[in-house]
Amino acid sequence: MAPPRGMSCATSPHQLVAVLLFAAAAALVFGARAGAAQLCSEYYDGTCPGVHRIVRRVLKKAHEADVRIYASLTRLHFHDCFVQGCDGSILLDNSSSIVSEKFARPNNGSARGYPVVDAVKAALEEACPGVVSCADILAIAAKISVELSGGPRWRVPLGRRDGTTANITAANNLPSPFDNLTTLQQKFGAVGLDDTDLVALSGAHTFGRVQCQFVTARLYNFSGTNRPDPTLDRGYRSFLALRCPRGGDGTALNDLDPTTPDGFDNNYYTNIESRRGTLQSDQELLSTPGAPTAAIVGRFAGSQKAFFKSFARSMISMGNIQVLTGSQGEVRKNCRVVNGGY
Repeated sequence: MAPPRGMSCATSPHQLVAVLLFAAAAALVFGARAGAAQLCSEYYDGTCPGVHRIVRRVLKKAHEADVRIYASLTRLHFHDCFVQGCDGSILLDNSSSIVSEKFARPNNGSARGYPVVDAVKAALEEACPGVVSCADILAIAAKISVELSGGPRWRVPLGRRDGTTANITAANNLPSPFDNLTTLQQKFGAVGLDDTDLVALSGAHTFGRVQCQFVTARLYNFSGTNRPDPTLDRGYRSFLALRCPRGGDGTALNDLDPTTPDGFDNNYYTNIESRRGTLQSDQELLSTPGAPTAAIVGRFAGSQKAFFKSFARSMISMGNIQVLTGSQGEVRKNCRVVNGGY
């Protein structure tokens, strides 16, 4: 939930008290996500006014050497928010007190972009030390990554604090490319997101790459049948099989969207309508009999404007999941370790 119209972030103790009282009242009405009442896009205007410019500069520099980085950073924000909220926990390394989420099955050898987050944090610490949280860096980086790839713009609410724990068990239960529609709906619903959020946020698969290990079951042994996924277009299956041969390198990369692999657009949905969704979880949105998500896929396939509007709204909703604000958590000096940790 965003602050009420006309309300800005607290800049004094008296304003902070007012915001906290509002958040407490909102919590009675809106439940677990009411902490987002303390987030607002102007949060750093007085303490780190150049935050967006600095993040953008670092990301554009990283993109010169790694065309995949925008999609990878967007995915990091997603994987962070779905595990105990948007608290930067995915960035924590193993330590005496932390079992890192980086080694959970969905992240190990797949989630990437951590050195770029480190570079953003270093630049921000030089400009405004101890101010911008790692959780907010992920939210800003995702926003700018989408924009620089041709996607929608939105004002990202800020003011998250960083958590001091990680949860590898929850990270092992992230939404999976092998999940059916019912499971996807359950996982999104568990964090307060609905079917429109599910379809819109899945649209982030319109850019980036995927490893063969997440595709091969659809090509050769779908649901243990020793046959291909019948919902997969035959020509596209042949196309993928050339790149992901049976028994081949499971880490080999393929474009999630072969039409515009590095651009953010609505081709993801037109691909699904042509039965060319790369992942099982993509095609499930349309091909599951009686799927309530099918109409949403059709709407986004027919209107990029509608997709962009819903995607921005869903990114804000996702970014509000169980946020830490006020005196909760901390602002890490190093995104990889809790303050005072080792």
